[in-house]
Amino acid sequence: MLTIQHLTKHYKGSSKGVTDLSLTVRPGDIYAFIGHNGAGKTTTLKCIAGIHGFDEGEIFINGFNIKKDPLGCKRSIAYIPDNPDLYEYLTGVQYLNFIADVFQVEAAKRKERIKKYADAFEITPSLGDLISTYSHGMKQKLAIISALVHAPKLLVLDEPFVGLDPQASVLLKNIMHEVCSEGGAIFFSTHVLDVAEKLCSKVAIIKDGVLVTSGDMEKIVRPGQTLESIFLEVIGNGNKAVTD
Repeated sequence: MLTIQHLTKHYKGSSKGVTDLSLTVRPGDIYAFIGHNGAGKTTTLKCIAGIHGFDEGEIFINGFNIKKDPLGCKRSIAYIPDNPDLYEYLTGVQYLNFIADVFQVEAAKRKERIKKYADAFEITPSLGDLISTYSHGMKQKLAIISALVHAPKLLVLDEPFVGLDPQASVLLKNIMHEVCSEGGAIFFSTHVLDVAEKLCSKVAIIKDGVLVTSGDMEKIVRPGQTLESIFLEVIGNGNKAVTD
């Protein structure tokens, strides 16, 4: 589903970036990507989404190469940044139809999906309102619905639970499982380690732009440990653990 091979991306005039990062996300994976602020999580996600170019390495999504066939990759994914920048002069339903137009979703399917997810997130009554009137939580819900409207195979999410109320968080977790049960995959960054530990089948920890641990959650977090304790140990001493 997603293969990253020796990804390197450095910013001019800064020590921040990503160095020689490799990992694989397979169909059915809910894969957590964790690290401290500035570790390189968002940089990696933006490279996957085709927003950032990169210096070295390759990224393949659903068999397509992000450098050689960016449109082929982007048809298969949905990316939600940590602070979605929506078109606030549109109404909610106008924005969702705009996204559906971009991905050429036929009328019947878009109508069905918009209704399904808008009802589930309880924002259907507000779809006729301008996005500028939405709260932060409502904007986050709208961004999630827009990501689902074309039924992507891979969801790439940057801190997706920030701003969601508990009910919406539970719903998003259920949607993640639903996407994976249909052959899709999830790759997302989060600081909420207890959620990641319970929700995810795989985890990767990045420190200062370098991947230090990745693999099955059950192999990395052994009985008597928590993901939080593993994270603090790895970030503290940089020891390498189980890798893909």
